[in-house]
Amino acid sequence: MNDWFLRGDYGAAPTNYIALVIGLLLAFVCGHTVAWVYMCTHTGLSYSRSYVNTLILMPVIVALVMMILANNLVLAFGLMAIFAMVRFRSILRDTLDTAYVLAVIVIGLACGTSKFTSAVIGCLATAGIMFYFWATAFGTRQRYDLIVNVQWVRPAAELGELRQLLARHSRHTQFASQRSNEGSPGIDLSYRLLLRDPARSHELIDELRALKGVARITSVHAGDESEM
Repeated sequence: MNDWFLRGDYGAAPTNYIALVIGLLLAFVCGHTVAWVYMCTHTGLSYSRSYVNTLILMPVIVALVMMILANNLVLAFGLMAIFAMVRFRSILRDTLDTAYVLAVIVIGLACGTSKFTSAVIGCLATAGIMFYFWATAFGTRQRYDLIVNVQWVRPAAELGELRQLLARHSRHTQFASQRSNEGSPGIDLSYRLLLRDPARSHELIDELRALKGVARITSVHAGDESEM
């Protein structure tokens, strides 16, 4: 029985079962490492447990596919035909998620072609780069700390008092928009502020609420604003 099982692969070349097991285990470990890095560094709103599981499973599947092909063109074309019938409808909202998928595919290819050292180096390099992006917040273009929306019911000529209050709390004030609402008094104003002390933003909000002429106020921290 055992002899039949070990000789059950009838291909152009005998199967190296030790390399098969090592490749699949290494693909699992490297995929698990990339998935763990994704879990630690992910900051968006589109987190999915199934996606994390996919990052672990995909390199194992790819490694197995590469081992099954074993330079056999007939099997390669057969698998291409099968995969052509399978369509994936999942849409990745974050472009960085696509990079994670590509990373685990390449790791699976390396494990499946017995390039174990390359798989380990590639996994560590990918994990290091992703941690670098997460730790340094590389690519962030935060030029303000707070977005303030104010409904101003006093005459527009008296906006100087509001501007002085904003200037006292911020190093830079950017006027973003002005809109008049039909059927309601006043105008809606929006400002982007680079605060002198972001930890004291609540003091600015309290003073704005107490300012005569401010009917309504809302604020959004820059860290809460989703990237478009």
